[in-house]
Amino acid sequence: MLKLYHGSEIIIENPIYGKGKLNNDYGRGFYCTEDIELAKEWACAKGNNGYVNCYEIEIENLKLLDLNDSQYSVMNWLALLTENRTYWENSAISSNAKNYLKKNFFMDISEYDVVKGYRADDSYFSFAQAFVAGTLSLKKLNEAMRLGNLGEQIVLKSKYAFEKIKFLGCEEVRSGVYYEKKRKRDLEARRQYRKNNKEADNIDDIFMIDIMREGMKNGDPRLR
Repeated sequence: MLKLYHGSEIIIENPIYGKGKLNNDYGRGFYCTEDIELAKEWACAKGNNGYVNCYEIEIENLKLLDLNDSQYSVMNWLALLTENRTYWENSAISSNAKNYLKKNFFMDISEYDVVKGYRADDSYFSFAQAFVAGTLSLKKLNEAMRLGNLGEQIVLKSKYAFEKIKFLGCEEVRSGVYYEKKRKRDLEARRQYRKNNKEADNIDDIFMIDIMREGMKNGDPRLR
C-alpha cells in the first residue's frame, strides 16, 4: 500500500479519471507525491491557502513506469516534456533537438497505470530548456535535476488506477508558511545551478548537438 499526497486549493475526495490539463509533464492525469511537505508547497503554489489531500493506493497489480529506474535516462523524461509541455524557447537548435528527442527517446506511456518521475516545475523546466537549447551539458543537466530536492511526482494515468485510490482525509495549508518554503526551495536550486554552471565544462562533456550529430539513441551508455 502506497500513501500519496496531492496539494490543491480545493479538497478532492474523489479524483476523476479524464480530468486535468493535457499539457502537464506527463499529459492528463492525477499528480501526487509521496512527500507531504512537497504537497503542502504545491497546495500554495499561487500564494493562496490550500489543502493537502491524503490517499492510499494498492499498487501491487498496477503497471508502474519509474523513469528514474536505471534502464531509463533523463533523455526519456525530456522527450515526454517536448510532447506535453506547450511552451519552449524558440531557436533552430531547440526545434531540431525537440524533434530528435521525440523520434529517438519518446516513450508511449498510455499502457501504464502509474508514472513516476521528475516534476518539471519552474526550476526543472528552465534546466531542461537550457540543455535542449544547447547551452547546458548532459552532465550538468543530471546534476541540476538533483538540486534543491525539488522532488518526484507520481501520476495516476489509467481508469484502473483511479479505481484503486482511496481518500483518507485532508489538512489545510497556510500559504504564509508553505508558499515561502516553495519560493526558497526554488531559489536555492537556481543558486546552486548558477554556481555549478560557472565551472568549466570538460572536453568530453556531451551536449545536445553532440547527441544529434553522433546519432545517439535510447540505451546508449554514454547517456547514463
